[in-house]
Amino acid sequence: MKKVKLMFVVSLMLTLVFALAACNSSSSTNSSSGGGGSKDGNTVNVGFSGPLSGPAAFYGERTLNGLKMAAEEINKDGGFEVKGKKYKINVVSLDDKYLPNETGANAKRLIQEHKTPIIFTPHSGGVLALQVFNQQDNFIVGAYTSEPKVTESGNKLTVRIPPRYDGYIEPFSEYTMERFGKKIAALPTASQYGKDWTEKLLPHWEKAGGQVVYNSAIDFTKDTDFFTIVTNALKKKPDVLFIGGASEPTAKVAKQARELGFKGGFIIMDQAKLDEMKKVTGTYEALEGSIGVLPLVDTQNPGTDQFVKNYKAEHNEDPGSEAGLNYMAMNAFVEAMKAAGSVDDPKKIREAMDEGLKNIPEEKKVYVIPGIEEDGGFQSDLIVGAVEKGKIVPIEVE
Repeated sequence: MKKVKLMFVVSLMLTLVFALAACNSSSSTNSSSGGGGSKDGNTVNVGFSGPLSGPAAFYGERTLNGLKMAAEEINKDGGFEVKGKKYKINVVSLDDKYLPNETGANAKRLIQEHKTPIIFTPHSGGVLALQVFNQQDNFIVGAYTSEPKVTESGNKLTVRIPPRYDGYIEPFSEYTMERFGKKIAALPTASQYGKDWTEKLLPHWEKAGGQVVYNSAIDFTKDTDFFTIVTNALKKKPDVLFIGGASEPTAKVAKQARELGFKGGFIIMDQAKLDEMKKVTGTYEALEGSIGVLPLVDTQNPGTDQFVKNYKAEHNEDPGSEAGLNYMAMNAFVEAMKAAGSVDDPKKIREAMDEGLKNIPEEKKVYVIPGIEEDGGFQSDLIVGAVEKGKIVPIEVE
Protein backbone atom coordinates (compact mmCIF):
# COMPACT_ATOMS: atom_id res chain seq x y z
CA MET A 1 0.00 0.00 0.00
CA LYS A 2 2.83 2.37 0.89
CA LYS A 3 4.48 1.76 -2.49
CA VAL A 4 1.20 2.43 -4.29
CA LYS A 5 0.68 5.67 -2.36
CA LEU A 6 4.26 6.78 -3.06
CA MET A 7 3.88 6.09 -6.79
CA PHE A 8 0.58 8.00 -6.82
CA VAL A 9 2.20 11.05 -5.14
CA VAL A 10 5.18 11.01 -7.52
CA SER A 11 2.84 10.69 -10.51
CA LEU A 12 0.71 13.58 -9.27
CA MET A 13 3.76 15.82 -8.75
CA LEU A 14 5.07 15.07 -12.24
CA THR A 15 1.65 15.85 -13.73
CA LEU A 16 1.58 19.22 -11.95
CA VAL A 17 5.11 20.06 -13.14
CA PHE A 18 4.26 19.29 -16.76
CA ALA A 19 0.97 21.20 -16.51
CA LEU A 20 2.72 24.30 -15.15
CA ALA A 21 5.36 24.09 -17.86
CA ALA A 22 2.69 23.82 -20.56
CA CYS A 23 0.76 26.74 -19.04
CA ASN A 24 3.84 28.98 -18.99
CA SER A 25 4.68 28.03 -22.56
CA SER A 26 1.11 28.79 -23.72
CA SER A 27 1.09 32.18 -21.97
CA SER A 28 4.38 33.18 -23.57
CA THR A 29 3.23 32.13 -27.04
CA ASN A 30 -0.17 33.85 -26.92
CA SER A 31 0.84 37.14 -25.31
CA SER A 32 2.95 38.47 -28.15
CA SER A 33 3.09 38.25 -31.89
CA GLY A 34 4.77 39.97 -34.79
CA GLY A 35 8.20 41.55 -34.40
CA GLY A 36 10.16 39.87 -31.65
CA GLY A 37 12.99 41.28 -29.57
CA SER A 38 16.52 42.16 -30.57
CA LYS A 39 19.52 40.24 -29.28
CA ASP A 40 20.75 43.11 -27.11
CA GLY A 41 17.32 43.46 -25.47
CA ASN A 42 16.39 46.82 -27.05
CA THR A 43 12.76 46.04 -27.80
CA VAL A 44 9.74 48.34 -27.88
CA ASN A 45 6.49 46.60 -26.98
CA VAL A 46 3.45 47.97 -28.79
CA GLY A 47 0.05 46.88 -27.52
CA PHE A 48 -3.09 45.81 -29.36
CA SER A 49 -6.52 45.06 -27.91
CA GLY A 50 -9.21 44.10 -30.39
CA PRO A 51 -11.75 41.43 -31.36
CA LEU A 52 -9.82 38.25 -32.18
CA SER A 53 -12.80 35.98 -31.51
CA GLY A 54 -16.53 36.28 -32.17
CA PRO A 55 -18.35 37.83 -35.17
CA ALA A 56 -15.84 40.70 -35.57
CA ALA A 57 -12.77 38.44 -35.37
CA PHE A 58 -11.80 38.82 -39.04
CA TYR A 59 -11.98 42.59 -38.68
CA GLY A 60 -9.74 42.51 -35.61
CA GLU A 61 -7.28 40.14 -37.25
CA ARG A 62 -6.96 42.36 -40.32
CA THR A 63 -6.15 45.45 -38.26
CA LEU A 64 -3.60 43.40 -36.33
CA ASN A 65 -2.14 42.02 -39.57
CA GLY A 66 -1.26 45.55 -40.70
CA LEU A 67 0.56 46.30 -37.46
CA LYS A 68 2.43 43.00 -37.48
CA MET A 69 3.43 43.34 -41.12
CA ALA A 70 4.96 46.76 -40.49
CA ALA A 71 6.79 45.44 -37.40
CA GLU A 72 8.12 42.42 -39.29
CA GLU A 73 9.49 44.61 -42.09
CA ILE A 74 11.11 47.03 -39.65
CA ASN A 75 12.72 44.19 -37.71
CA LYS A 76 13.86 42.41 -40.87
CA ASP A 77 15.65 45.60 -41.92
CA GLY A 78 17.59 45.58 -38.66
CA GLY A 79 15.20 47.65 -36.58
CA PHE A 80 15.35 51.42 -36.14
CA GLU A 81 17.80 53.73 -34.41
CA VAL A 82 17.06 56.23 -31.64
CA LYS A 83 19.95 58.13 -30.03
CA GLY A 84 22.53 55.63 -31.24
CA LYS A 85 20.61 52.54 -30.05
CA LYS A 86 18.96 49.99 -32.30
CA TYR A 87 15.43 48.86 -31.43
CA LYS A 88 12.98 46.29 -32.70
CA ILE A 89 9.20 46.24 -32.40
CA ASN A 90 7.26 43.55 -30.53
CA VAL A 91 3.49 43.57 -31.05
CA VAL A 92 1.68 42.28 -27.95
CA SER A 93 -1.91 41.38 -28.87
CA LEU A 94 -4.85 40.58 -26.60
CA ASP A 95 -8.43 39.61 -27.47
CA ASP A 96 -11.15 41.93 -26.13
CA LYS A 97 -14.07 40.25 -27.96
CA TYR A 98 -15.21 43.73 -29.09
CA LEU A 99 -16.17 44.58 -25.48
CA PRO A 100 -15.01 47.99 -24.14
CA ASN A 101 -14.64 46.73 -20.55
CA GLU A 102 -12.30 43.99 -21.83
CA THR A 103 -10.32 46.63 -23.75
CA GLY A 104 -9.79 48.55 -20.54
CA ALA A 105 -8.69 45.43 -18.63
CA ASN A 106 -6.34 44.44 -21.46
CA ALA A 107 -4.77 47.92 -21.47
CA LYS A 108 -4.03 47.71 -17.75
CA ARG A 109 -2.33 44.37 -18.34
CA LEU A 110 -0.37 45.68 -21.32
CA ILE A 111 0.89 48.66 -19.30
CA GLN A 112 1.78 46.69 -16.18
CA GLU A 113 3.29 43.60 -17.81
CA HIS A 114 4.71 44.98 -21.07
CA LYS A 115 5.14 48.75 -20.50
CA THR A 116 3.59 49.62 -23.86
CA PRO A 117 3.85 53.33 -24.76
CA ILE A 118 1.18 52.82 -27.47
CA ILE A 119 -1.95 50.66 -27.44
CA PHE A 120 -3.94 50.20 -30.65
CA THR A 121 -7.63 49.35 -30.59
CA PRO A 122 -9.98 49.11 -33.62
CA HIS A 123 -13.37 50.07 -32.15
CA SER A 124 -14.76 53.31 -30.74
CA GLY A 125 -16.09 51.71 -27.55
CA GLY A 126 -12.61 50.44 -26.75
CA VAL A 127 -11.02 53.80 -27.54
CA LEU A 128 -13.46 55.68 -25.30
CA ALA A 129 -12.80 53.16 -22.52
CA LEU A 130 -9.03 53.75 -22.78
CA GLN A 131 -9.43 57.52 -22.85
CA VAL A 132 -10.78 57.38 -19.29
CA PHE A 133 -7.26 56.67 -17.97
CA ASN A 134 -4.66 56.81 -20.79
CA GLN A 135 -3.41 60.31 -19.94
CA GLN A 136 -3.09 59.37 -16.28
CA ASP A 137 -1.36 56.06 -17.07
CA ASN A 138 0.68 57.79 -19.80
CA PHE A 139 0.17 55.84 -23.03
CA ILE A 140 -0.97 56.78 -26.53
CA VAL A 141 -4.23 55.35 -27.87
CA GLY A 142 -3.81 54.28 -31.50
CA ALA A 143 -7.48 54.72 -32.38
CA TYR A 144 -8.57 52.84 -35.47
CA THR A 145 -12.06 54.32 -35.53
CA SER A 146 -13.74 57.01 -37.60
CA GLU A 147 -15.79 58.16 -34.59
CA PRO A 148 -15.35 61.98 -34.31
CA LYS A 149 -15.89 61.89 -30.53
CA VAL A 150 -12.51 60.29 -29.88
CA THR A 151 -10.66 63.38 -31.07
CA GLU A 152 -13.29 65.97 -30.14
CA SER A 153 -12.75 65.00 -26.49
CA GLY A 154 -9.44 66.88 -26.36
CA ASN A 155 -7.45 63.84 -25.23
CA LYS A 156 -3.81 64.80 -25.84
CA LEU A 157 -2.58 61.22 -26.14
CA THR A 158 -4.99 59.94 -28.80
CA VAL A 159 -4.23 59.49 -32.50
CA ARG A 160 -7.23 58.79 -34.76
CA ILE A 161 -6.09 56.82 -37.81
CA PRO A 162 -9.00 56.75 -40.35
CA PRO A 163 -10.97 59.81 -41.55
CA ARG A 164 -14.04 60.93 -39.56
CA TYR A 165 -17.16 59.10 -40.70
CA ASP A 166 -19.36 62.21 -40.76
CA GLY A 167 -17.61 63.32 -43.95
CA TYR A 168 -19.22 60.38 -45.77
CA ILE A 169 -22.80 61.24 -44.88
CA GLU A 170 -23.49 63.89 -47.53
CA PRO A 171 -21.93 62.09 -50.55
CA PHE A 172 -23.43 58.72 -49.54
CA SER A 173 -26.90 60.23 -49.13
CA GLU A 174 -26.74 62.26 -52.31
CA TYR A 175 -25.61 59.29 -54.40
CA THR A 176 -28.22 56.78 -53.19
CA MET A 177 -31.11 59.25 -53.04
CA GLU A 178 -30.50 60.35 -56.62
CA ARG A 179 -30.06 56.81 -57.92
CA PHE A 180 -32.75 54.91 -55.97
CA GLY A 181 -35.18 57.16 -54.14
CA LYS A 182 -35.94 58.93 -50.88
CA LYS A 183 -37.16 56.19 -48.52
CA ILE A 184 -34.49 54.69 -46.24
CA ALA A 185 -34.57 51.84 -43.73
CA ALA A 186 -31.76 51.77 -41.14
CA LEU A 187 -30.33 48.43 -39.96
CA PRO A 188 -27.01 49.47 -38.37
CA THR A 189 -24.83 47.60 -35.90
CA ALA A 190 -25.99 48.03 -32.30
CA SER A 191 -22.57 49.27 -31.11
CA GLN A 192 -22.04 52.86 -29.96
CA TYR A 193 -20.35 53.53 -33.29
CA GLY A 194 -23.47 52.32 -35.11
CA LYS A 195 -25.73 54.46 -32.94
CA ASP A 196 -23.62 57.57 -33.54
CA TRP A 197 -23.51 56.97 -37.31
CA THR A 198 -27.31 56.60 -37.34
CA GLU A 199 -27.84 59.75 -35.30
CA LYS A 200 -25.83 61.71 -37.89
CA LEU A 201 -27.13 60.09 -41.07
CA LEU A 202 -30.91 59.97 -40.53
CA PRO A 203 -31.42 63.68 -39.66
CA HIS A 204 -29.30 64.61 -42.69
CA TRP A 205 -31.39 62.26 -44.87
CA GLU A 206 -34.62 63.92 -43.73
CA LYS A 207 -33.17 67.41 -44.11
CA ALA A 208 -32.29 66.52 -47.72
CA GLY A 209 -35.95 65.65 -48.38
CA GLY A 210 -35.85 61.95 -47.62
CA GLN A 211 -38.06 59.79 -45.41
CA VAL A 212 -36.96 57.31 -42.71
CA VAL A 213 -39.38 54.37 -42.90
CA TYR A 214 -37.67 51.96 -40.50
CA ASN A 215 -34.92 52.11 -37.86
CA SER A 216 -33.75 49.13 -35.80
CA ALA A 217 -30.22 48.11 -34.81
CA ILE A 218 -28.71 44.61 -35.12
CA ASP A 219 -26.54 43.18 -32.33
CA PHE A 220 -23.94 41.22 -34.26
CA THR A 221 -22.56 39.78 -31.02
CA LYS A 222 -25.85 37.94 -30.48
CA ASP A 223 -27.76 37.73 -33.78
CA THR A 224 -26.67 35.44 -36.61
CA ASP A 225 -29.93 35.17 -38.55
CA PHE A 226 -31.36 38.47 -39.78
CA PHE A 227 -34.46 37.16 -41.56
CA THR A 228 -37.03 38.70 -39.20
CA ILE A 229 -35.53 42.17 -38.90
CA VAL A 230 -34.78 42.43 -42.64
CA THR A 231 -38.30 41.23 -43.47
CA ASN A 232 -39.81 43.85 -41.17
CA ALA A 233 -37.68 46.57 -42.77
CA LEU A 234 -38.61 45.53 -46.32
CA LYS A 235 -42.33 45.61 -45.46
CA LYS A 236 -41.90 49.41 -45.34
CA LYS A 237 -40.82 49.36 -49.02
CA PRO A 238 -37.53 51.29 -48.66
CA ASP A 239 -35.50 52.46 -51.65
CA VAL A 240 -32.25 52.33 -49.68
CA LEU A 241 -30.95 50.23 -46.78
CA PHE A 242 -28.41 51.71 -44.36
CA ILE A 243 -26.29 48.86 -43.02
CA GLY A 244 -22.90 48.43 -41.40
CA GLY A 245 -20.56 47.04 -38.79
CA ALA A 246 -17.86 44.43 -39.41
CA SER A 247 -17.74 43.33 -43.07
CA GLU A 248 -18.83 39.70 -42.74
CA PRO A 249 -22.10 40.13 -40.79
CA THR A 250 -22.92 43.30 -42.77
CA ALA A 251 -22.58 41.30 -46.00
CA LYS A 252 -24.94 38.65 -44.60
CA VAL A 253 -27.56 41.36 -44.02
CA ALA A 254 -27.18 42.58 -47.62
CA LYS A 255 -27.32 39.03 -48.96
CA GLN A 256 -30.46 38.24 -46.99
CA ALA A 257 -32.10 41.45 -48.21
CA ARG A 258 -31.44 40.43 -51.83
CA GLU A 259 -32.77 36.92 -51.18
CA LEU A 260 -35.96 38.53 -49.86
CA GLY A 261 -36.35 40.55 -53.06
CA PHE A 262 -34.82 43.94 -52.22
CA LYS A 263 -33.83 45.78 -55.42
CA GLY A 264 -32.61 49.11 -54.00
CA GLY A 265 -29.26 50.53 -52.94
CA PHE A 266 -27.11 50.21 -49.82
CA ILE A 267 -25.35 52.87 -47.76
CA ILE A 268 -22.46 50.97 -46.18
CA MET A 269 -20.96 52.57 -43.07
CA ASP A 270 -17.20 52.82 -43.33
CA GLN A 271 -16.25 49.93 -41.02
CA ALA A 272 -17.56 47.41 -43.54
CA LYS A 273 -15.57 47.13 -46.78
CA LEU A 274 -17.06 46.35 -50.18
CA ASP A 275 -14.32 43.94 -51.28
CA GLU A 276 -14.53 41.99 -48.02
CA MET A 277 -18.32 41.87 -48.25
CA LYS A 278 -18.00 40.37 -51.72
CA LYS A 279 -16.31 37.31 -50.16
CA VAL A 280 -19.63 36.59 -48.44
CA THR A 281 -22.06 37.61 -51.19
CA GLY A 282 -20.00 35.88 -53.90
CA THR A 283 -20.35 38.67 -56.49
CA TYR A 284 -20.53 42.44 -56.67
CA GLU A 285 -23.88 42.04 -58.45
CA ALA A 286 -25.46 41.29 -55.07
CA LEU A 287 -24.09 44.63 -53.85
CA GLU A 288 -25.26 46.65 -56.87
CA GLY A 289 -25.95 50.24 -55.88
CA SER A 290 -23.83 50.10 -52.73
CA ILE A 291 -21.71 53.07 -51.76
CA GLY A 292 -18.90 52.82 -49.23
CA VAL A 293 -15.14 53.09 -48.82
CA LEU A 294 -13.15 52.46 -52.02
CA PRO A 295 -11.17 49.20 -51.59
CA LEU A 296 -7.44 49.61 -51.01
CA VAL A 297 -6.61 47.52 -54.10
CA ASP A 298 -8.41 50.09 -56.27
CA THR A 299 -6.39 53.07 -54.99
CA GLN A 300 -3.22 54.42 -56.57
CA ASN A 301 -0.58 55.48 -54.02
CA PRO A 302 3.24 55.11 -54.02
CA GLY A 303 3.36 52.05 -51.76
CA THR A 304 0.02 50.40 -52.52
CA ASP A 305 1.04 47.85 -55.16
CA GLN A 306 3.98 46.46 -53.18
CA PHE A 307 1.97 46.32 -49.97
CA VAL A 308 -0.86 44.45 -51.70
CA LYS A 309 1.65 42.00 -53.20
CA ASN A 310 3.40 41.38 -49.85
CA TYR A 311 0.16 41.06 -47.90
CA LYS A 312 -1.36 38.65 -50.41
CA ALA A 313 1.77 36.48 -50.33
CA GLU A 314 1.56 36.23 -46.54
CA HIS A 315 -2.20 35.99 -46.00
CA ASN A 316 -3.49 34.66 -49.34
CA GLU A 317 -6.04 37.48 -49.70
CA ASP A 318 -6.11 41.12 -50.74
CA PRO A 319 -5.67 43.58 -47.88
CA GLY A 320 -8.38 46.02 -46.89
CA SER A 321 -7.99 49.52 -45.54
CA GLU A 322 -7.85 48.12 -41.97
CA ALA A 323 -4.52 46.46 -42.74
CA GLY A 324 -3.25 49.33 -44.89
CA LEU A 325 -4.00 52.15 -42.46
CA ASN A 326 -2.66 50.27 -39.45
CA TYR A 327 0.48 49.44 -41.42
CA MET A 328 0.88 53.16 -42.09
CA ALA A 329 0.21 54.03 -38.46
CA MET A 330 2.89 51.66 -37.13
CA ASN A 331 5.44 53.12 -39.54
CA ALA A 332 4.39 56.64 -38.52
CA PHE A 333 4.83 55.86 -34.81
CA VAL A 334 8.31 54.43 -35.41
CA GLU A 335 9.30 57.52 -37.40
CA ALA A 336 7.85 59.67 -34.59
CA MET A 337 10.00 57.82 -32.03
CA LYS A 338 13.05 58.56 -34.15
CA ALA A 339 12.09 62.22 -34.47
CA ALA A 340 11.27 62.50 -30.74
CA GLY A 341 14.51 60.83 -29.67
CA SER A 342 12.52 58.55 -27.36
CA VAL A 343 10.85 55.14 -27.46
CA ASP A 344 9.18 55.37 -24.06
CA ASP A 345 7.95 58.94 -23.61
CA PRO A 346 4.39 58.98 -25.05
CA LYS A 347 4.08 62.78 -24.85
CA LYS A 348 7.24 63.34 -26.89
CA ILE A 349 6.22 60.65 -29.39
CA ARG A 350 2.77 62.21 -29.81
CA GLU A 351 4.30 65.66 -30.30
CA ALA A 352 6.51 64.24 -33.08
CA MET A 353 3.67 62.47 -34.96
CA ASP A 354 3.41 65.14 -37.65
CA GLU A 355 7.11 64.79 -38.44
CA GLY A 356 6.77 61.01 -38.23
CA LEU A 357 4.08 60.97 -40.92
CA LYS A 358 6.16 63.20 -43.17
CA ASN A 359 9.20 60.90 -42.77
CA ILE A 360 7.51 57.66 -43.84
CA PRO A 361 9.49 56.31 -46.85
CA GLU A 362 7.70 56.65 -50.19
CA GLU A 363 7.65 52.90 -50.76
CA LYS A 364 5.66 52.43 -47.52
CA LYS A 365 3.01 55.06 -48.31
CA VAL A 366 0.03 52.77 -48.79
CA TYR A 367 -2.06 55.94 -48.34
CA VAL A 368 -0.99 59.56 -48.67
CA ILE A 369 -1.29 61.10 -45.19
CA PRO A 370 0.54 64.44 -45.16
CA GLY A 371 0.27 65.14 -41.44
CA ILE A 372 -1.88 65.15 -38.32
CA GLU A 373 -4.57 67.63 -37.30
CA GLU A 374 -4.42 69.52 -34.01
CA ASP A 375 -7.16 67.28 -32.61
CA GLY A 376 -5.09 64.13 -33.26
CA GLY A 377 -6.70 62.88 -36.47
CA PHE A 378 -4.65 61.85 -39.51
CA GLN A 379 -5.08 64.22 -42.45
CA SER A 380 -6.50 62.21 -45.34
CA ASP A 381 -9.02 62.57 -48.14
CA LEU A 382 -12.22 60.54 -48.23
CA ILE A 383 -11.83 57.68 -50.70
CA VAL A 384 -15.29 56.61 -51.84
CA GLY A 385 -16.40 53.82 -54.17
CA ALA A 386 -19.71 52.47 -55.45
CA VAL A 387 -20.86 49.29 -57.17
CA GLU A 388 -22.16 50.00 -60.65
CA LYS A 389 -22.96 47.26 -63.17
CA GLY A 390 -21.16 44.69 -61.04
CA LYS A 391 -17.92 46.67 -60.71
CA ILE A 392 -16.35 49.04 -58.19
CA VAL A 393 -16.05 52.59 -59.47
CA PRO A 394 -14.45 55.54 -57.62
CA ILE A 395 -16.79 58.38 -56.61
CA GLU A 396 -15.27 61.85 -56.52
CA VAL A 397 -15.85 63.71 -53.25
CA GLU A 398 -15.06 67.36 -52.67
